[in-house]
Amino acid sequence: MTGVTNEQQGASWLSAIWVARNRTPARFVALIALLLPWTTTGLIFALIPWLIAFAFLDLREFPRSLLRPICLLPIALVALAALGTFWSDAPWPERIHAIGPAAKLLVIPLLIYQFERWPYGHWVFSAFLVSCTALMLYSFAVAVDPALSLKLYLSRGPYKVESGIAVRNYINQSQEFALCALALVYPIVLLLRQRRVGIAVLFAALAIGFLANMIFVVVSRTALVTLPILILMFAVLHLRRRMALLVTSAMALSALLLWNVSPHLRATVAKFSGDYDVSIVGNDVSGMGSRLEFWRKSVTFAAAAPLLGHGTGATRGLFERAAAGESGIRSEIVGDPHNQTLNVAVQWGALGVAVLYALWFAHLSLFRGEGLASWIGLLVVAQNMLSSLFNSHLFDFVEGWIYVLGVGVAGGMALARRA
Repeated sequence: MTGVTNEQQGASWLSAIWVARNRTPARFVALIALLLPWTTTGLIFALIPWLIAFAFLDLREFPRSLLRPICLLPIALVALAALGTFWSDAPWPERIHAIGPAAKLLVIPLLIYQFERWPYGHWVFSAFLVSCTALMLYSFAVAVDPALSLKLYLSRGPYKVESGIAVRNYINQSQEFALCALALVYPIVLLLRQRRVGIAVLFAALAIGFLANMIFVVVSRTALVTLPILILMFAVLHLRRRMALLVTSAMALSALLLWNVSPHLRATVAKFSGDYDVSIVGNDVSGMGSRLEFWRKSVTFAAAAPLLGHGTGATRGLFERAAAGESGIRSEIVGDPHNQTLNVAVQWGALGVAVLYALWFAHLSLFRGEGLASWIGLLVVAQNMLSSLFNSHLFDFVEGWIYVLGVGVAGGMALARRA
């Protein structure tokens, strides 16, 4: 009898060790999601122990997993960035440094493999939502008293505090808040259908809080463009035709109402035309006007080397040569044309653009179907594609890591659901 008890205890200990070994990597990924809205350095420190913990998982099927397009295409884009250093004329330190923005895509196949087999992805989503909720509340506080902003104490040198910007900048903050607000729509609808009104009201309050911050405190113009499109996407995919029409009508009426009650929203939209006049007519630096100039030059650069581009890290050198003898906006020198397609085209030509779009569409196809993971994954990919019209968000730090976590975790969960 005692022997049987010892065997049972041994089996229990082995089971506990197995569960702990498989849960530990998920905890570190949740920690990464928790830190992402707040800190760059903290994320990197959390990434290292996750990679160590990942190595102790059962990796026998990992090589086969890498052969799928959803995993192979991120690797291909990073490999192209590495190969592009050989035909670039930039200094070698700049070539090596330019691989970095794409290198984080290598994490996607690891996350897909992990969360396809171990069902702890909800920890990651919950951690990101909790972190963004804290940031949203803090942003309201900073809007009341700008001296509360952490940027005053974390930035190097003097810094002018923007209203409502707690940590980084309004573009990152708007992307995070828009993503959380829209991601909550799916569980809200599902909970209402299940008549679980209490939790649905709580989630609705959080979504309204994120949107209110964007409307009355601070919002990026990129978010203003992408948000209505993503709302329509949800209505078409997940609502009946009549309800989708009602949502569309309600969104139009809400936009009209908010336009009248939010001076901040009107000022943000007015900057579109104002920036055009400042830059194109006055040859002066502005947000949207500068982008138009960057895009014009980048198209010229890409046309000069259409197949393989100018090589990794060559963008800044091209802008430096184009700025010689110019003044005003035409003399600006940047290493990023603020458009993902042009960023890739200038460095790696049509081949790079083909890999980029194949990556996006492979990941979009991964999230066909029902379920919260599929909605979050689809939302992350669609938001990245749309916002990459105005920025290089796949290669930017915050937006790029949102893409990596969203596609990796939600992709693994979606594959597990199908299996």
